[in-house]
Amino acid sequence: MKTTYRIAIAELRSLFCSPVAWLILVIFAVQVGVAFGNAFDRQVQGQALGYTLWDVTASIFTGWMGIFPGFLRNLYLYIPLLTMGLMSREYSSGSIKLLFSSPVTDSQIIFGKYLSVLIYNLVLILPLLVVGVFCGITITNADLGLLFTGILGIYLLICAYGAIGLFMSSITSYQVVAAMGTLAVLAALNYVGEVGQDYAFVRDVTYWLSISGRADEFINGLICSEDLLYFLLIIALFLTLSVLKLRAGRRKESRGKTWGTYGAVVLSALLVGYISTLPTLKLYHDSTATKRNTLTKTSQDIMKQIDGGLKITSYMNLLDDNYAIALPSQLKSDYERFEKYIRFKPDTKMEYVYYYDEANSQLDFRLEGCNTLEEKAQKMANILNLNINMFLTPEQIREKIDLRNEGNHFIRVVERDNGQKSILRLFNDNEKHPSETEISTALKRFVVQSPKVAFLTGHETRDIYKTGDRDYNQFAENQYFRYSLRNQGFDVVTLSLEDQEVPEDIDIVVIADMKTPFNEVENDRLNKYIARGGNLFILGDARRQEIMNPITEQMGVTFMSGTLVEMKENDSPSLIAGHITQRSCAAF
Repeated sequence: MKTTYRIAIAELRSLFCSPVAWLILVIFAVQVGVAFGNAFDRQVQGQALGYTLWDVTASIFTGWMGIFPGFLRNLYLYIPLLTMGLMSREYSSGSIKLLFSSPVTDSQIIFGKYLSVLIYNLVLILPLLVVGVFCGITITNADLGLLFTGILGIYLLICAYGAIGLFMSSITSYQVVAAMGTLAVLAALNYVGEVGQDYAFVRDVTYWLSISGRADEFINGLICSEDLLYFLLIIALFLTLSVLKLRAGRRKESRGKTWGTYGAVVLSALLVGYISTLPTLKLYHDSTATKRNTLTKTSQDIMKQIDGGLKITSYMNLLDDNYAIALPSQLKSDYERFEKYIRFKPDTKMEYVYYYDEANSQLDFRLEGCNTLEEKAQKMANILNLNINMFLTPEQIREKIDLRNEGNHFIRVVERDNGQKSILRLFNDNEKHPSETEISTALKRFVVQSPKVAFLTGHETRDIYKTGDRDYNQFAENQYFRYSLRNQGFDVVTLSLEDQEVPEDIDIVVIADMKTPFNEVENDRLNKYIARGGNLFILGDARRQEIMNPITEQMGVTFMSGTLVEMKENDSPSLIAGHITQRSCAAF
């Protein structure tokens, strides 16, 4: 170890005698200062203008205007300039012969050189540490876990860059070639994640190899064992390759044995990396103060109650507007949408079923000239370079599941081993995909009985199946509105009191602005429901007091005559922003 330290100290002396090393430190420190000054200034200006500051630490350091993401885009430029001379300088000057003749091993040479890089990288990120300490002092309740986890991610990234640069420097005596080679390898590792995404095994390997976005989870305050092991494996891989290259210069070995050793090392790293991606072996630590990267306590409790297997089957219609979501090349991105849940139930399976059928989509206008569904599907498959045989025909998909009630749009069916099923849909809004609220709501149906809401019919009440302005389809039944009762965990039905009693499984009865009074039978059935403690939700227009008051008076509530208005310069007087007072809450 002492020999390794001596080599590291000697290399540090050499580094700090170079103007390039000092230039990199100065440029990085200036960039940190400027970026932090701008980000902090935005917060100060907002506070001076009277805006409420929210999640200040994350606003300064993460997000599209944060400091950390900006640095990730430029870090690859610094390290090749630093590492290009680590070994190539020894080759070009001839001092490598002195190293070979001295009592040091190949591993000591490489590890000593790399140790100097680790120490230099600590000095490089020192401005970020200073900024972090400053924010911890000046920001009330600063999220230090988020901040220092982000710095850790950046440090691991530049250390991985350093290992790659050291290897490239060990295979050439030209420093410029070493720098260009390092840039080429970094570019390849950033691009490789897009290679072979249409093929299952290749997809897993190339996606793991990609260095692009590896530090993002750290920046967001989440330490995942997969990402941590990735950096350690990349560092170990390129350091091992560097040792083998140095050893090959000392010993005469056949080319086949040399390349075989290289191949074994690379395959071993890929195997360990692949194993680290298995959900059952992943570990997580959310270092943020608010646990923003973790499911809420409610969602975690739901996941704990779901025993047995869980399967999420996505049905993708080639002729639907949302066909691109589940293309084979997008499956890794799609997996990330459910990773928070798979974290708490690693045995969750994700499957995909591809088919084509009529979907009333924008594609109908883009596939003019195709007269049949088969022709449209064939044209789309050709455009996307996909095999049409991977898509089920309308007849074949209906044997598995009939999606015509869903308009043949993209849906996911969540299914337990015991046969329970729930549906996740896409919504007609900017976010499109279901959030934790909608996903947990769908899963909650497996562990508790969903509340059932009955809208009374007759008497010209507002209708949940009509889409007019005065009716309630959007609020109650619309499949593609995120906040409809159906998508928020309620079962919605209609009920006629003239035809039947209120069933025992009804949790809430809604009377929506009826225009004619109930008859004696209906009143009696409603009163029985109220007497047994049923929940009642009553809505009435200002002109309906005479009709609604007979129902509400027995509960000590009456509709008053007149209309409430709130005078505003730009809004209709009838638009009132109501707030529930503490007194009204206490009444319940």
